[in-house]
Amino acid sequence: MPVGLSLSRRARLSGVGDTAFGALPGSSVLGIHAQAARAALADAGLAHGDVDGVLCAYSLVEPHLMLSSVVAEYLGIRPAYSLGMMLGGATGCAMVMQAAMLVESGRCRHVLVVAGDNRLTGMSRDVAVAALARVGHPQFEVPYGPNIPAYYGLVASRYLHEYGATSEQLACISVTMRQHAALHPGAHMRAPITVADVLASRMIARPLHLLDCCLVSDGAAAVVVSAADASTGTRDSRVALLGAGQGHTHEHVSQAPSLTDFGCREAASRALGEAGVTPADVDVAEIYDSFTITLLIELESMGFFAKGEAGPAIASGVLGLGGRLPTNTHGGLLSFGHSGAAGGLTHVLEAVRQLRGEADARQIPDARLAFVHGDGGVLSAHCSLVLARA
Repeated sequence: MPVGLSLSRRARLSGVGDTAFGALPGSSVLGIHAQAARAALADAGLAHGDVDGVLCAYSLVEPHLMLSSVVAEYLGIRPAYSLGMMLGGATGCAMVMQAAMLVESGRCRHVLVVAGDNRLTGMSRDVAVAALARVGHPQFEVPYGPNIPAYYGLVASRYLHEYGATSEQLACISVTMRQHAALHPGAHMRAPITVADVLASRMIARPLHLLDCCLVSDGAAAVVVSAADASTGTRDSRVALLGAGQGHTHEHVSQAPSLTDFGCREAASRALGEAGVTPADVDVAEIYDSFTITLLIELESMGFFAKGEAGPAIASGVLGLGGRLPTNTHGGLLSFGHSGAAGGLTHVLEAVRQLRGEADARQIPDARLAFVHGDGGVLSAHCSLVLARA
């Protein structure tokens, strides 16, 4: 969005909707897309005919070259602008960023952003692992057999070696996320866990245990992004997008310039700079947590903590609902659920609900500024958003 755009012209997130996350037996990709989209439109107080833009992510279960067109057709929407986007876990934030540019330029009035997949019940574990293995470099990585947890285990090993963080500190992230998810009725996993439980769970990719890894879920999420003047007719137009930014340093791990510092630094700097705020101004953070190490490294790279300081701070409770930086208040990918691009988009939904004061038992008192971040690949593609209650 143009730097210096006045608040009165900034895009508004006027509607949000999602399905429950977890096992949704009998679900279909289009069915859960439609469920989330209709919930978001109802939340905004809009009809299908009000939508003139559709942005859609991707599906592993029911892949299609033109999924945004398929979803629009399924919903009975004839948009003036349609786009499918694939940026891994950064897709949700990137679609919101793109939608804001569309409405602020006058190209669209109301853009529907939607993502979903039913990876838990719609595909076997072996098929899912094979599909996700394609993120590796075809010549220098894939022939040697690493999977996504192995790449993140490499990142975690390097970080723990350089900065002295401990497995116990990583486990505190999982415990905190589960505490938050226990307060969300739509979360995939709500049963409490302890640090001892995390450390006792089986090793997946040293030093990452099973409970250091995100879930595999069914689920969908949707957001309506509206032009500021068009949002006056929606149910609640208070949440504005103040800043957005991306950062990309590599695609494949073998080409990464660092294993402890990533493009999230540039993405966050651009988003915060555009919004004219600093990390210290943020009331609530919703940050991609595909693994515990993902969240820890991103918090430091993006300026919320100095290098080496996040681990002890997390162990002291800083990310909890009563902490200095309440983070992933819905439970994140580690406990709320993860179904691909929709997992990252749920972070946006939670930020909107926090800023509206609609997060129920998870509500952060008087939350006015939220920071959201998504990343795709192996800490490869990054997109940050700064949302505010206008």
